Amino acid sequence: MLLALSAACLPGGGQGAEIRRIARPYALNLAAWELQNSLAPLSQDSPAPNLPVSPAVLSGDIEQVLAQQGIAAMPPVSTRLQEPPLLLVVSPRDRILYKDRLLLLPGLDSSQVEEVESRIDSLGLSALVVKIGGFGAAYPAIVSPSMPFKDMVGAAVEEWAHQYLALRPLGFLYLLDSLGVGQDPNVITINETLAGMIADEIGAGVYRPYDQGQGTQRGSGAAAGFDFDAEMRLTRRQVDELLAAGRIGEAEDYMQARRVFFNGHGYPIRKLNQAYFAFHGIYGQDPGSAGPVYGQMKKLRDASASLAAFVDRVSAMTGYAQLQDAVNNLPR
Repeated sequence: MLLALSAACLPGGGQGAEIRRIARPYALNLAAWELQNSLAPLSQDSPAPNLPVSPAVLSGDIEQVLAQQGIAAMPPVSTRLQEPPLLLVVSPRDRILYKDRLLLLPGLDSSQVEEVESRIDSLGLSALVVKIGGFGAAYPAIVSPSMPFKDMVGAAVEEWAHQYLALRPLGFLYLLDSLGVGQDPNVITINETLAGMIADEIGAGVYRPYDQGQGTQRGSGAAAGFDFDAEMRLTRRQVDELLAAGRIGEAEDYMQARRVFFNGHGYPIRKLNQAYFAFHGIYGQDPGSAGPVYGQMKKLRDASASLAAFVDRVSAMTGYAQLQDAVNNLPR
């Protein structure tokens, strides 16, 4: 669920220009889309059968829990129910790297998605079109109405968190990266991970009064006893090792076999490739991620007096070295 993405984040020439050319028929005009979004009345939102309250009530509930945690709702929480744009993610084939991304129109059909992916793949790259659950570059923030209520709550909080963080050093650097001013990739991971941690804690408080013990399953029909997270982490490690050894074809064959494996256990992954891991890798909590960012941030959160203190500390960071120093200086 990314804060702000546009064609400007792609390099101006070479493969970046070719990617833009391929995606142009389906690319989102973010400025026009945001203007339409900001002017449209919330009464035009898509119906959400899984939402037991109005979006306005949900936004108020989020603000109430934020206040209880000592976090000012600035900007005010405002959520609308609408299918977010699609996200095109591009990675090199020889390593997993969140190289390029571009917003696409919502509602593309499978043939259009596969056309874009295959044509970019033919450039010697790895492409994936991702359906995201929320989009915080718009205001009000966009949340998909097709998710379970618990997921809608989490998405609404997370997209607001991106808007909140954009007013602070960490989020502002992420915004610059999204606009084409490249930053340390860890800045993206720290920002997305922080937004996810805020969503986990605030979302739990918002959802609790509505909880009827249903929970949220990650995959419909998932096999009992199957540990998706452990299997996906194993897959990521093996792919990294194969790519580091220059065995690209073997890594891609392995990912295809693992995709079939996950599908067989009730997790319908459409495409498992380098771009898949590049996208999921920016979310430190995700089992498709690699690196120590989430573990370090979890240590820092556990040592913080409150969620507000943790957010204030991390949102003021401008690079990974500051996170390392903060963790290294924790009392032992």
